[in-house]
Amino acid sequence: MSTHFESIHPDTLYRDAFDVDAPVATAVGRDVWPRRPGVFIRNVATAPPVEGEAPAGPPARELVVGQFGLVPPWVKSASDAKLRSTKLVNARSETASTSNNFRGAWLGAQRCIVPMMSFREDDFRSGKAQPTRIARVDGKPMGVAGLWERWTGADGEVIVSFCLLTVNANSHALMHRYQQPGSEKRMVAVLNEGSYGAWLNAHPEKAREFMRAYPAQALTANPVEKK
Repeated sequence: MSTHFESIHPDTLYRDAFDVDAPVATAVGRDVWPRRPGVFIRNVATAPPVEGEAPAGPPARELVVGQFGLVPPWVKSASDAKLRSTKLVNARSETASTSNNFRGAWLGAQRCIVPMMSFREDDFRSGKAQPTRIARVDGKPMGVAGLWERWTGADGEVIVSFCLLTVNANSHALMHRYQQPGSEKRMVAVLNEGSYGAWLNAHPEKAREFMRAYPAQALTANPVEKK
């Protein structure tokens, strides 16, 4: 399960890679953990087209700051939201459309792209957890498929949140090495650069086609020294 990732740097990469403006300097830190702020990219909400008028073209994208760890809309209180969100940083793509936690976001087309330079996984092959940085071989940013939600409490408090979608990686040449021994191996659903717009605009059933493991030869893994 990916619970830690590295945000984009330098800021110019937001525009170059994802066609959105960078967040303000204080919005997010370099490392993103559950319940900490991160950023995600979604379509800008638009009004339905007026009958008889031509479509306005593909929706524009926007960068949004949100909490890493989804808060479903049915959660009753902010305290309950804090407890649940740490467990809802990843969503299994195979069950996202039926899970009580993620169904609303998946069927409501609340899909997003989570930009990152790398994500972390633990390597247990030595008998101890060795944090490992997984990144693209070419050093470019990754756009990971995700879901977002907006929760509003009884007192008007609002929490915008997001999670990462994952796919099975048992047979993945690189990712099968990581996570707890004996457990199913999972990896975040890294999108191909040319598919960002298609992912955001796809029908919920069509969106499943984007849930594929990223090629192992395009990724590199390096142990991280513990501080």
